[in-house]
Amino acid sequence: MIGLTDLIVKETSSLSGTIEAPPSKAYTHRAFIAATLSEGHSHIEKPLICDDTLATIDACHMLGAELSQPTKESFQVLGRAKPLTPWDVINCRDSASTIRFLTPVCALTDGISVLTGGESLRRRPMEPILKALRELGVQCYSVRGNGLAPLIIFGGGIKGGKASIRGDVSSQFISGLLLASPMAENDTKIVLTTPLESKPYVEITLDVLRKHGIVVEVQPYHDGFQVPCGQRMVPFNHHIEGDYSSAAFLMAAAAVTDSRLKIMNLSRDTLQGDGVIVNLLKQMGVKVEVGLDFVEVQGTKSLQAIDTDMKDNPDLVPVCTFLGFFARGRSLIRGVKRLRFKESNRVLALSKELTKLGAKIKAVDDILEVEGGIRLHAAELDSHGDHRIAMACVVAALRAKGTSVVRGVECINKSYPDFVRDIASIGGEVVER
Repeated sequence: MIGLTDLIVKETSSLSGTIEAPPSKAYTHRAFIAATLSEGHSHIEKPLICDDTLATIDACHMLGAELSQPTKESFQVLGRAKPLTPWDVINCRDSASTIRFLTPVCALTDGISVLTGGESLRRRPMEPILKALRELGVQCYSVRGNGLAPLIIFGGGIKGGKASIRGDVSSQFISGLLLASPMAENDTKIVLTTPLESKPYVEITLDVLRKHGIVVEVQPYHDGFQVPCGQRMVPFNHHIEGDYSSAAFLMAAAAVTDSRLKIMNLSRDTLQGDGVIVNLLKQMGVKVEVGLDFVEVQGTKSLQAIDTDMKDNPDLVPVCTFLGFFARGRSLIRGVKRLRFKESNRVLALSKELTKLGAKIKAVDDILEVEGGIRLHAAELDSHGDHRIAMACVVAALRAKGTSVVRGVECINKSYPDFVRDIASIGGEVVER
């Protein structure tokens, strides 16, 4: 999809086949960072290689990790107990995970680090993590003094102590603190001043830390986390499981067409919160079979409306919105307020683009209201430079009468580079232009 701008999407009545889900983006980010902070060799099998994870991989190299690829689908990472001061500015591209995870890690170096990114990333809030790090004895600043990137982080270590941080802005801030604070000079207590949202992503961070030998005392989520000081990460060999967030778009496309689609590489026992898509589809009347390492979806022409809270699963909101169009009655998707601060204002983008297809959608405070049973028609759609909006538009266009155009779909490379190829391989009528 290099250089791709537009995608022509024709109405598609049926999808079928077996396809492998892309590797988990969440696990890939965390595995490379933990391996970088572990003295010795870690092996990472089948990581996701996309724009976001490449930003993390490049940053890990700048922090002292020695990287090699024994095979096309694996990486060997020789990490260090203490990261090196980067020799240049760390460009996090448009990856919020990269900058939010590595800002605390940069405090462990001896020198000064500068982190920045693309235009979209430089609009996303960073002040909560800067404030928490200052409470832990780290000098760190927003270059423009507005709480946004570029950031300057003075190294010399993390002193530890108590840091307070909101739990409802981004779980990535908490994950970043958890990744770096085991190497602090004193014990660290992370206190949450508001309830934690997107809890499953923090659970993934804790899982990766445990695999690398780190102990974190998880207190009630309104209290936070206690991290003993002076710990050292040990190497671990990761096999990255499939990504439910990305696979959800394929499941949704199959669910509303006369389709039978089997998606491999999806762990039944996953910690990924977006695995809840399976239960949501079942609630809507879709026949779903779950195996040890696969999910099979049998499409239906009659879905039931849902009333669901997505505050822990914000990446599923575009998928749930799409599914609501094909359900009987009105669907309510709650917990959407944080979507206004993603790669785009996803609440506004979803409302604007999907309305072009004839959908009826209304945003009221923290809720998206979606009217079902409306026949969609073709339209010219805009990705808003947001990978999940682009994928939602493509999937919706598959069920719209006529031929649609989705502009700016190169942003899909951020999380799922093979999306268009995969859609075509299961029968989707899509043509690059």
